Amino acid sequence: MKKLDLITIGRSSVDLYGAQAGGRLEDMASFNKYIGGSPTNIAAGTARLGLKSALITRVGDEHMGRFVREQLALEGVDVTGVKTDPERLTALVLLGIRDQEQFPLIFYRENCADMALSVDDIDPDFINSARSVCATGTHLSHPQVEAATLKALHLARENGAKTALDIDYRPNLWGVAGHGDGESRFVESQKVTDELQSTLHLFDLIVGTEEEFHIAGGTTDTIAALRAVRKVSGATLICKRGPMGASAFEGDIPDSLDDGQTGPGFPIEVYNVLGAGDGFMSGLLKGWLDGESWEKTLGYANACGAFAVSRHGCTPAYPSWEELQFFLKRGVKQPDLRNDAELEQLHWSTNRRGDWSDMRVFAFDHRLQLEEMEGATDDKINAFKTLCLDAASRVADGKPGYGLLCDSRLGREALYKAAGQGLWIGHPVEWPGSRPLTLEPEIGSDFGGLNEWPLEHVVKCLVFCHPDDDDEMRARQEDTVKRVFESARRNRLEFLLEVIPSKVGPVNDDTTPALIQRFYDIGVYPDWWKLEPFKTDKAWQNAVDAITRNDAYTRGIVVLGLDAPADELRASFELAAGYDLVKGFAVGRTIFGDTARAYMKSNNAPEMAEDAIAEMAQKYQDLCDTWDQARKTAQERKA
Repeated sequence: MKKLDLITIGRSSVDLYGAQAGGRLEDMASFNKYIGGSPTNIAAGTARLGLKSALITRVGDEHMGRFVREQLALEGVDVTGVKTDPERLTALVLLGIRDQEQFPLIFYRENCADMALSVDDIDPDFINSARSVCATGTHLSHPQVEAATLKALHLARENGAKTALDIDYRPNLWGVAGHGDGESRFVESQKVTDELQSTLHLFDLIVGTEEEFHIAGGTTDTIAALRAVRKVSGATLICKRGPMGASAFEGDIPDSLDDGQTGPGFPIEVYNVLGAGDGFMSGLLKGWLDGESWEKTLGYANACGAFAVSRHGCTPAYPSWEELQFFLKRGVKQPDLRNDAELEQLHWSTNRRGDWSDMRVFAFDHRLQLEEMEGATDDKINAFKTLCLDAASRVADGKPGYGLLCDSRLGREALYKAAGQGLWIGHPVEWPGSRPLTLEPEIGSDFGGLNEWPLEHVVKCLVFCHPDDDDEMRARQEDTVKRVFESARRNRLEFLLEVIPSKVGPVNDDTTPALIQRFYDIGVYPDWWKLEPFKTDKAWQNAVDAITRNDAYTRGIVVLGLDAPADELRASFELAAGYDLVKGFAVGRTIFGDTARAYMKSNNAPEMAEDAIAEMAQKYQDLCDTWDQARKTAQERKA
């Protein structure tokens, strides 16, 4: 049994995608940042479909190189073969959506890191760990990277692995078109044809558009081009035909493309063709390596291509395996897939990254409670919150499953310092204690302030609500929550909704579940729920049922503390830990309350820093131990 299903080899870049559609690239005002480059996209796309994928490439020893490596790891791609080049920069590509026909792009690849890939970067043992290797055309365009690619292919064939080529012809990258012609897909070149034909015998599968087979076959007659390729290669040839799908040819090439093997197509609206071929290739490789029929395999490929042309970006557009299966079963409900709410929710929820199956969250996003303490000032509160972060970091010590809640109005320095530590970071938007719900000024009346937040931040919104609220109160609060949720999604931020009905009116086993259902009914699908500790199993079961029947892929629930004494928290943890959907806790004043009061009153607060950190770290650790023991006991009871 091979460790890997697939190794891709070649280009790796950072794609800077114009955020505005319908304008010239010259006029783009902002850009979204994604990983890019065909082999990189394919590695991520196949990983989303459940294949164990890896990439061989080079990236720079800088921020963009680390971004590529980290994003690949989050996608589940093995990065063993991603080498860091200390002398060269990671490649960049600028892209835009001009209209349905024009998709301008500029390649910044002058002496870039991935074009320095060498034969020394190809580890025979690593190649031998995979049952297939996929190359793309760009890395046959230069002697050094060609040599590295050919070494990988020869090793793969010697070890009985399958080999595939995505022709991926970019005239600009072969030096037969200018820098301003990055969008160009075909320029005749006998030199390119000869180079490609010298390698085609090494592949079991060759994939390309009609124009790409034109360059590989040396003629603009598609049938003649396919026959020219067939003369030098026994590979299965997959000819992509845009909205007409694709045709597979295993043997002799017939007189018509329509006579090839085909799969189902999908009538969808074209929004963005960039990266569609890599999405198609991802689906194709999934079916091919799983031994599916060509009809089913091309169905996978066509569907993945359909997702890609319907969304912004390349890799971000590709489906998860769950999403693909759902789409193939349900079909197209509306041609603009990016506006299909049911599909987009599934896309979002099944492609989130990061393992947060355990949640031990130190919540110090409190504002009003700290401001009301004797001696408190904004500066003191800000300084104190950095101590809270230090306590959280001390307990976490680099281990997974730890996090914090912190605001940016009184805790900005702590939020800045928390970046990149591997902690889960929740960031509140609500104005403290507000009912009806209003937001912190930084969010803005248009809710646009979220576009300034780091992508690792989780938008946390607390709403004091109750099923007995009058129509006006309910409408005002629900409108605000829905707008926050939609803004979070628009800015690629996860969303945590905290509901506290007990501060509004009497509660029973059905109170919170009714609120949960109501938010789903209005189209709010939180990634996380933060709930009060319930006193009965029935209440917990009702809440869990309300969530799971609406969202099978929710991240889960964290239990809040409400400044409860440790003994009460222990009892509430023991009850909550019996439900797998409850991932942990988010507790604050039980940890920091006494320490904060002493700190705010002190005239020598800086001298208290180390003692304050140690005191809070101990309380936080005790709480973590209490939760872990409660979970262990619950699991033992189930066993």
